[in-house]
Parts: sequence; C-alpha cells; structure tokens
Amino acid sequence: MISEFRIAVPDAELADLCGRLERVRWVRQLPGHGWERGVPVGYLRRVVERWAAYDWRAWEARLNEHPQYTTEIDGQTIHFLHVRSAEPDALPLVLTHGWPGSVAEFLEVLGPLTDPAAYGGDPRDAFHVVAPSVPGHGFSVPLTSGWNHARIARAWAELMRRLGYERYGAQGGDTGSVVSPLVGQVDPAHVVGVHINGGLAYPALEPGDREQLNDVERERLAAAERLRAVGTGYAELQGTRPQTVSFGLSDSPVGQLAWILEKFWEWTDPARELPEDAIDLDHLLTNVSIYWFTNTSATSANLYYENRQAADDLTPGVPTGVAVFPTDPAIRRVLDRQHHIVHWSEFTQGGHFAALEAPALLVNDIRTFFRLLR
Repeated sequence: MISEFRIAVPDAELADLCGRLERVRWVRQLPGHGWERGVPVGYLRRVVERWAAYDWRAWEARLNEHPQYTTEIDGQTIHFLHVRSAEPDALPLVLTHGWPGSVAEFLEVLGPLTDPAAYGGDPRDAFHVVAPSVPGHGFSVPLTSGWNHARIARAWAELMRRLGYERYGAQGGDTGSVVSPLVGQVDPAHVVGVHINGGLAYPALEPGDREQLNDVERERLAAAERLRAVGTGYAELQGTRPQTVSFGLSDSPVGQLAWILEKFWEWTDPARELPEDAIDLDHLLTNVSIYWFTNTSATSANLYYENRQAADDLTPGVPTGVAVFPTDPAIRRVLDRQHHIVHWSEFTQGGHFAALEAPALLVNDIRTFFRLLR
C-alpha cells in the first residue's frame, strides 16, 4: 500500500527547538585555532543565530509542494517524493541522497529534471523523479535492523516496481553513489543505466596504479589520503558506536548542527571558504532541521554500522555515467573495475553535494548521460 504523506512539524517542536537554541552551553575553545580542530565556536554562534531566526514553515511548504508518499518495504517505512513529468516519454529516475543529506538537497533539480522545457532544456530529456529518504534518514522511520547498501538497493527496485516503472534509471551521490550501482546489479532487467557523483570512498588501488596516475589524479589521491588521515573520525564513531554518539546529537540541536556543518565545510567546493559560500545557508539549515525534527541522528548513523558488517560488492553491470566534482577522489582506471563506464565528465566547480552546489551542471550531465540510453 502507498499512502500520501505531508510534512507537518508540530508547533510545540518548533518552540522546543527555539528554546534549546536560546539555552546553549557553549564549549571552551583553545585560542588561536580554527577549523583544523573542528567547527569554531564563533562561527557556530553566528549560524545558531541564523537558525533561531530561520523560517522552517516556509521550507516545509516548499517541500510539500512536491507529492510525497510512504510505503512499507521489507518491514521498513519508506518515505519518498514522486514528481511525475507532464512529458509522455519521460524516463523514470530514482535519486538517492547520502549522509548528512536528505531529499531536501534535490529541491533545485526536481524542476529541471521533470520539466526541462520550462528551464530552457529539451522536453525529450524529461524524467519522472522518485526520491526516497534512505531508511533511518528523514521521514523513513522508525528504523529496523540490517539496512545496509545492498538491502536499500533491493528496496528501491521494489519501490520502482510498485510504482509501475518497468524501465528506469538510477542516480545518486555519497550513499547514492554506492546504492545506485547496486540497484543496477539487483535489477538489471529494468535499470537502463546508472549515474553517480560524490563518492568519498578511498580509491581501491592495485599494484602499479600509482605509477600510472596523471597530475590531476595524484592531487585527488593526496586529497583522499588527507581526508582519511584527519577527516574520517565521524565514520569511525558512526560505524562502531552509533548509539553512543547520538545521545549528544539527539539532545542538543547545536550538537547536531555542528556534526553536520563540519561535513559541509570539509566536502563542499574547496575554492569556497565557508559552507554558505557554496550552499544557501537556509537550505543547509533545512537539511539539519529535518535531522532534528525526525530525531534521526542514531538511525542515520546506523547505516555506517551496517555497512561495516557487510562490505559492498560492486562489479561492472549496467551502463554507468560518472560526474567528477573537485572533492571527488575519482580515478577512472580504478572505477572501471567496478563499473561499466560509458560516460565520464570532470568539473572544476562544485563539490560533494553537487545537487546543492552545482545543480545546473549536475542536471545537464544527467541529461547527457541518459540521452545515450533512452
């Protein structure tokens, strides 16, 4: 059964958030240090002030402009946006977000994907878009155990079948850059192709790979090694003790904000100094607010735990397109071993959250790739 869904955060929860933002117990920060030790107190104070004045109801209404539904698959409630195109030959496309993302990050791409003519594009590039909330994220709660990447992929295949789509594509970044290829593996009879961006996995190098790297690839590998050395503590915590770390995040909105904000600082366009230089700050706060109002710090972190127990097994499958943005540690000869790549694009602006940072570039690349397969 598929049920209509509408976001409606109670007034009492909005009042509770405002009250908590007024009663912050600020941490002591060592003088003379910045982002290298975590989110600076002075910067976070300014973002908290903005959050206290931010209009959730306006963004809630914007999200509710798009049809939303819930259904149960494999014992799990799945929330999803389902935006159909008016074009009769539109290709169904399932979009997958990651952590610390949500379906809110797709707001800038839904229109161009479903109604390209209204945005100066070709109507033949239209898609019917299905954008589920990953189990344990946003409104796909409560979470049951065992939801790793492969199980999510199987659920997405079932969701598309349930919606009546016999031929469709898959696209995603971060978590979606793993789940989307797995959708192609579990449902190759119906998936025409997969488009990915924003993968943060350290390249699976084999002997001899380093000697063949070009200058750009060496820079990407060096950046990936820096990230692995100093920027993956969150993954270790969420992958080993997701319940413990979540107590602070579930009780303190400022804790939840800082936990997410650091990733937007570290993973957005490296040419930008602060997160709001790359992404509209209110859009970022909408994403954080969804985590707060749904109380999903623990359930979203649980995906790291589940995937630590069951490694992903990606093998070349359906035709794949890859969009590489400045923060992506993508090396084609490495990815060719895991994917059947027929389209490869590299961009000099944007970052890990491409749908938010560079929506026009991402949309155009998705269109270009799927033109090969329609």
